Amino acid sequence: QIQLVESGGGLVQAGDSLRLSCAASSRTFNHYAMAWFRQAPGKEREFVAHISWGGDKTYVADFLKGRFTISRDNAKNTAYLYMDNLTPEDTAVYFCAADPGIGVAAGPPRRPYNYWGQGTQVTVSS
Repeated sequence: QIQLVESGGGLVQAGDSLRLSCAASSRTFNHYAMAWFRQAPGKEREFVAHISWGGDKTYVADFLKGRFTISRDNAKNTAYLYMDNLTPEDTAVYFCAADPGIGVAAGPPRRPYNYWGQGTQVTVSS
């Protein structure tokens, strides 16, 4: 079992950058693929990015490439989401997720992630 706690959200202005963190409470953090999703008001949750357990493979949703980057530090049991040039359309609750059985290839996950954090709110003002 792994527990996830997101942090780093807040209110920013359009054009700003932000880094979200996802701290995991598992000694086997490096056995889990990690992902970020987001859910905007009135919309379904959507995939943002994920990263393999070793950090050597990443995939960012096509519509976010060039602005969002995912990374991890296994020594700190933490995954990160770097968001650049934010727009009001990026306003959402951002969730991190973990799963030991998902492989990260050149595409979104083929099945749902099993473990989820509570989310952190990101609000981008125009």
